[in-house]
Amino acid sequence: MSVKAQIRQFIAENFLFNPLSSNGAGFDLSDDASFLDEGVVDSTGTLELVMFVEDTFGIEVIDHEIEPENFDSVNKLADYIARKSNVAAS
Repeated sequence: MSVKAQIRQFIAENFLFNPLSSNGAGFDLSDDASFLDEGVVDSTGTLELVMFVEDTFGIEVIDHEIEPENFDSVNKLADYIARKSNVAAS
């Protein structure tokens, strides 16, 4: 399963009350949609995202990295995971 698919699944299972669209293909939140602006994730939810990233991808999230540029959309979170994975791999 791709990183984005894992993020979407986590968001759907933990934050969305109606995770499936009418066609059953998944939730209708675009990969660029802001979790905060769309009301999907609040500050407590951000901490849950941090724990998900650390547990699922084996990445240590440093406090100053917990910001919207890294944790506020599927794409931003996937990019953050990719950057941290590359740092950890080198």
